[in-house]
Amino acid sequence: MQKGKVISIANQKGGVGKTTTTLNLGIALAKYGKKVLLVDADPQGDLTTCLGYYDVDNCVTLADVFNGYITDNKVDIKDSILHQKENIDLIPSNLDLSALEMSLVNAMRRENILSNCLSSIKNNYDYVLIDCMPSLGMITINALTCADKVIVPVQAHFLSAKDTSQLLKIVTQVKNNLNPNLELGGILLTLVDNRTTTAKDTKDLLEEVYGDYVKIYDTQIPNVINLAKSASAGKSIFSFDKNSKGALAYSKFAKEVLNDDKRRVKESTQKEFIR
Repeated sequence: MQKGKVISIANQKGGVGKTTTTLNLGIALAKYGKKVLLVDADPQGDLTTCLGYYDVDNCVTLADVFNGYITDNKVDIKDSILHQKENIDLIPSNLDLSALEMSLVNAMRRENILSNCLSSIKNNYDYVLIDCMPSLGMITINALTCADKVIVPVQAHFLSAKDTSQLLKIVTQVKNNLNPNLELGGILLTLVDNRTTTAKDTKDLLEEVYGDYVKIYDTQIPNVINLAKSASAGKSIFSFDKNSKGALAYSKFAKEVLNDDKRRVKESTQKEFIR
């Protein structure tokens, strides 16, 4: 499998489990022996906080890296990497990133800045996971432009599923105009309450509308309290409660992501052989 596979976790809606998925998918992949870098590309810095870093004002953040690139006063991105105790690395974020987004409007090759920043380090990792902000602004466009694929967490609710089309249109535009290698990894159902039929109805709707061209992951992430508790404790679900339903779901999801990548590599190799 190629090194430095970049996956953006994106949805313009908030509260659908992007940060939870980035964090716990990353830890799960590390538990499968992969070297993982997480990138907090959300000015709210929730991923940074969920990993136990509550004050990064004295750290080099993603905003510093972006600003250094824009002003031609480059910051070594390696100086921004924090080595987390659960065997993954993190590039942190804070509110400075929000102010910086305005500066991107006039920057040269503005859509490619994150790609250029990550280019020197991404091959040190098997996976780079980017936690996107809940908007379709320039920072999210940067995350999509540098990604090999995008995973879309969708809350198991009709309105959340209905609004997915806007993001998928943006992904298609980025693929057509900025990043021809971008793939739709799939849609992940989150916050699933198995006591109701809502999750099944939502999945049926997603498969009916998007199923012909977007994978709907088999794994579903349950709406369990320990996922929220682990985040507030600054830990992954694996460190907080490794035997919980949330931990089992994210472990299963990581395996599904790995199997998809192996299958795509095999298919690509077969095509090259046939040529």
